Amino acid sequence: MVKALSFKGDKKVKKRKRPAGDDDGAPTSRDLAVVSAPVEEDVQEDNWVSAEAITDIAGPVIFVLPTAPTACIACDAHGKVFASRIENMVEGEAGTAEPHDVRQVWVANRVAGTDGFSFKGHHGKYLGCDKYGIPSATREAISPEESFICVPSTDEPGTFSLQTVHNKFITVDDDKATPEVRGDAEGDGVNTSLRIRMQARFKPRLKADKAEKALAKISRKQLEDEVGRRLEDDEVKKLKKARREGNYHEAMLDVKVKGKHDKFA
Repeated sequence: MVKALSFKGDKKVKKRKRPAGDDDGAPTSRDLAVVSAPVEEDVQEDNWVSAEAITDIAGPVIFVLPTAPTACIACDAHGKVFASRIENMVEGEAGTAEPHDVRQVWVANRVAGTDGFSFKGHHGKYLGCDKYGIPSATREAISPEESFICVPSTDEPGTFSLQTVHNKFITVDDDKATPEVRGDAEGDGVNTSLRIRMQARFKPRLKADKAEKALAKISRKQLEDEVGRRLEDDEVKKLKKARREGNYHEAMLDVKVKGKHDKFA
């Protein structure tokens, strides 16, 4: 189930039981508030981390611009794209940036059959860039102009450039009082290098680590109950390792057979 997007500082809302007899089936405003509230479990998964490879990019993301002060690409309800200052950072480090406004968040998805990505804004419309280099988010469907190629940056590891269908790059002009986001850069460079921050639960490596930890999460008592005797420390380690590596049943059989041999030795 997709969890509601949450930000640092949001208050946690605990689910309350509905009063007895209130069974008319219609959701109350309180029910709707609970549904849309942040989920308290798996808080670690909701942390924001940096995408390190193209294969990482998925789910809610923010595009951190190379500006000072640090800003990101955002859009308003009318689809106007602008640079929005980031407030959630550790001592101004762009690599720790997190959104504080839903307008800063885009949902990344692969465009089927291509190497491109689409980025849907908070208002349900897609980030795009026309032939004049003007970015906007006004279309509800994906055309070639709403598809971007993420190119690993040559200037700074862990950053990317967004290439448009017109073979130009998304850039930022920070010489003005208010930084301006454009899509007319001829090549990738310092001003086109974006850091992509994403929610941890969508990062493939972290998802794999979680799955591995879940497999290894079994108590000594559970193992001893299944074997039918007390286990040595090395046997417990062997069985937990086998759960992670996928040969748990074979290892369990070996431990059970060993126990029978020890019994009749």
